[in-house]
Amino acid sequence: MVVPLCALLLVRLTGLDGGTPLAVPVVLFPYGAALSALVLVTVLAVRSLRTTPVVVVAGLLAAAQLALLVPRFVPQRQHVPSDAAELRVATLNAHVGKADARAVVRLVRSERIDVLAVEELPPAGVRALAEAGLGRVLPYRELHPENDSSLYSRLPLTHGGPLKADTAWPQTAARVRVGGRTVRLVAVHTYYPLGDAARWGRDMTALTSVARADGPDTVFLGDFNASLDHARMRTLLSSGGLTDTHAELGHGWAPTWPAGKPLLPPLVQLDHVLHGPGLAAVSVREHTVPGTDHRAVVARLALLPAGRS
Repeated sequence: MVVPLCALLLVRLTGLDGGTPLAVPVVLFPYGAALSALVLVTVLAVRSLRTTPVVVVAGLLAAAQLALLVPRFVPQRQHVPSDAAELRVATLNAHVGKADARAVVRLVRSERIDVLAVEELPPAGVRALAEAGLGRVLPYRELHPENDSSLYSRLPLTHGGPLKADTAWPQTAARVRVGGRTVRLVAVHTYYPLGDAARWGRDMTALTSVARADGPDTVFLGDFNASLDHARMRTLLSSGGLTDTHAELGHGWAPTWPAGKPLLPPLVQLDHVLHGPGLAAVSVREHTVPGTDHRAVVARLALLPAGRS
């Protein structure tokens, strides 16, 4: 049992999962850490296993894995002025348009969403959302069903269109004005490692290049098909100058996929809201929407004073 757990830790530490099939098992790293802790407890409880080498190996393994996970449970809140302008954003993978359109509209109304990013939204899904009345609450749109992702907004959208980046399908981007500042939004949907790990890796690398070129007031939100244990996701955050909203607020365990399964709860977090240094997270929550296999992520972001970004 210890051997595969050590192998998983090695992959996580060295980044061997970047653009390789190892990106598939590394998503289970949190479960490996929990199992390592169980192994340590078992070793300490069973007299025949309680030898120094075994205890040391089990202890080091559990400590190393937990050390990598604990930081995302520690909030890194920034001071947000009480009068700071806020932007409420949400992302939802619509499962090829199967998401319940009326439920989506109810979510937008109840959470007072300013900008909604929708992935896997074909023309039929666009029509269903229109018939459900989404246009009455989010009248501005940057729709690209041919490219998989779209943006809906309560605020006027400018500079909209597909990103010019080396991704499997074009990512939809646009800008909104909030509190006298321009915030750039990118609706993200990458390829998936299980289908083609190398293609997924190139998608993540391309997004990192885009993030590096962006200013501090930027938001990347969507289905990244990546967790915080993937090396390419960590590179996107560090080199791209982005912050994961869940980790920032100490929400270290927020699985979003698969959703809607009667006997299977969500297991991994693939859906994220990332933001540049010009913003700070105020809150983040996940919501189940009938018809789709991803949970929606809703986040409140505050614009920090210019000198703080």
